[in-house]
Amino acid sequence: MTTVALNKVTLANGETLSYREREGGNEPLLLIHGNMTSSKHWDVLIDRLDKQYKVYAVDLRGFGGSTYHEPIQSIKDFSNDVKQFVDAIALKDFSIIGWSTGGAVAMQFVADYSGVCDKLILLASASTRGYPFFGSTEEGLPDMSNRLKTYEEVKADPAKTIMIQTAYQMNNRELLKGIWNMLIYTEKQPQPALFEEYIDDMFTQRNLAEVYHALNTFNISDNHNGAVDGTNQAKDITIPVLVLRGDRDFVVTAEMTEEIIDDLGDQVEFNELTNCGHSPLIDDLEQLTSEITKFLEK
Repeated sequence: MTTVALNKVTLANGETLSYREREGGNEPLLLIHGNMTSSKHWDVLIDRLDKQYKVYAVDLRGFGGSTYHEPIQSIKDFSNDVKQFVDAIALKDFSIIGWSTGGAVAMQFVADYSGVCDKLILLASASTRGYPFFGSTEEGLPDMSNRLKTYEEVKADPAKTIMIQTAYQMNNRELLKGIWNMLIYTEKQPQPALFEEYIDDMFTQRNLAEVYHALNTFNISDNHNGAVDGTNQAKDITIPVLVLRGDRDFVVTAEMTEEIIDDLGDQVEFNELTNCGHSPLIDDLEQLTSEITKFLEK
């Protein structure tokens, strides 16, 4: 096992971000987690990555050990935090891996701050056109004809926001396990003790509705995504990008991944991860690590 320190740094905006830092290595790599997780969920990859990498895994605002003084309103709020974070710890010439929601944060960061990041890996990432939030039918199923627009609508959705928020508040471990086993750990699960640690970590989230709304209104393409116009910032991402998606990902669709590839253009390399869902870290860590390493070493 490698030695990983859990540190904190206070940003210029007054928020304090918690982060994991692996000892050794001289090639900086920043890991940005997704929704319902934190840096904790990167632990198996942090342990597996080659020792040449100096690994940092940050807890976004409102997750893990980080503060949540000011509610976020957009993915850009997270990416601005990341910029203040890398400035605070003097991180330079680094690559980023963004998983799921973290992919959207990473894309916004790279688009906003050119020349800061060397390479970008998008793992099971939300699209350049966001992640749609649809209303619910009376049966509790997604109503694909009703894309919600406002934060208030998202916060009031009973089948997704209220259900998970209530699970958080009631410490309902079995419901969270059931959701993850249905959508994410569909074939392989973490070791039982590790799964319990991941559930503990989920309870640290304080911004569920805000993240759903931020994803719904994230759009750096030049298209309208059904909720908002695009900012056309995808063209500002000019560094090498590796897009990874599992062939049985039930969270991020193939169409969302195709949108990323279309919007980012020629600098994108896409690899499909065989027999992997939304968490290749659990489904096939060896395959995932191999793809990451090959890309970073090019």
